This record gives sequence, structure tokens and C-alpha cells, in this order.
Amino acid sequence: MKLEVYADRMSQPSRAGIIFCKVNGIDYTELKVDISKREHLTPEFAEINPMKQLPAIVDGKFKLFERYPADLFKRSKIHSVLYWHHSNLRRAAAAEAEKLLFSSLSKIESFWLKGDGPFLLGGNQPSIADLSLVCELMQLEVLDEKDRDRFFGPYKKVQQWIKHTRNATSPHFDNVHIILMKVKEKLTNKPLMEANHGGARDIEKRWRSRM
Repeated sequence: MKLEVYADRMSQPSRAGIIFCKVNGIDYTELKVDISKREHLTPEFAEINPMKQLPAIVDGKFKLFERYPADLFKRSKIHSVLYWHHSNLRRAAAAEAEKLLFSSLSKIESFWLKGDGPFLLGGNQPSIADLSLVCELMQLEVLDEKDRDRFFGPYKKVQQWIKHTRNATSPHFDNVHIILMKVKEKLTNKPLMEANHGGARDIEKRWRSRM
């Protein structure tokens, strides 16, 4: 029986979960839950994931919300990264807290990427933690080049890590992010039509609030 993955590719954790399945050759069926229509808040979806968050995975009678390595030591290390992620980087992105975002990027640069390998905690291949954080940071792609350079410019190791993660999970990473690139294209083109009406700044504010 195939896994059922409930996801919306506009959701950063959903993209991470989908890429993980694709890279590891996991046979699954993707079922879209449209966040913009608040489908994740319906009673029907609550039966799948009582937390009403994406992604959710159903494997027969089992309902899974996360997947980690079997090795206890590796699993505990990944837990530590994900706990930090949800307490810091995710909170920064959601609240437009630039100060916290810079602090998070600095922590990734100086602590989580201090090992010998190119991935988090010195890993030689990307884990679900790498995918989770990189997919989060990909939300910044909707910003203009000047703002992206302002955020990422000081953090060369972070830039290389994003590149390594993207390459290691190719072509799935780029395929899953097509939806985000389409949004970026719309945001790039729309200000040209709305510049005389203050539309560009309004669009940027709306997208910053969704990150």
C-alpha cells in the first residue's frame, strides 16, 4: 500500500517532506490540502492530524507526522536541530522579525554547520533537518535580489549549504519548488503594473507576512 502524503507545496514543511520521499524512493500518493482555502482546519483533516498542520502521512492504519532515522544518536541530533528550527527560524519568518532571522542565520553558520561534512551537524548527506531548514529559507526567494543579498550576504557557509542541499536532492528540489518560483515571477511582474498605485510595496508586505 502506498503512503498517502497530505501536503500543500506552498507550505515549507510540506515541500521538505515531499523532497524527502522522492530522494529516498518512497512510493507515495500526494494529496493536496489547500491552505489558502483553510482545508487543513476542517474536521475531516483533523481526523488525520489533530494538530491540523502539514504535512501528514498515512501508512495504512498508521498516521505519521514526522520521519527520522532509526539510529537513536542520529535521531536525537536531528530532533535537536528541528526543535531549534521551530523555536527560532520558523518564528522569525512568520513574524517578520529580521533581527531573529539574522540571529538564526548566524547560528546555522557558526554552530549547526561547524562539522566536517557539508550538511548540518557535519553530515555527509542531507537529513530531514537540512530539508526542513532549507525549504524554510527558500521562502526568501520571493524577495528582490537586494533584500536576499542583505540577508544571506554575510553567511557564506549558509549559501554553500543551501547549494549543496539543492544539488544533493536534484532534480526533486527544484521540481517541488516550481510553485514558489511561479509566485516569485508574479511578484516580480505585478509591481510593474501596479507601481503607480503603491501596489509593489503592498505585495511585498503581504508576502513577508506569510514567510
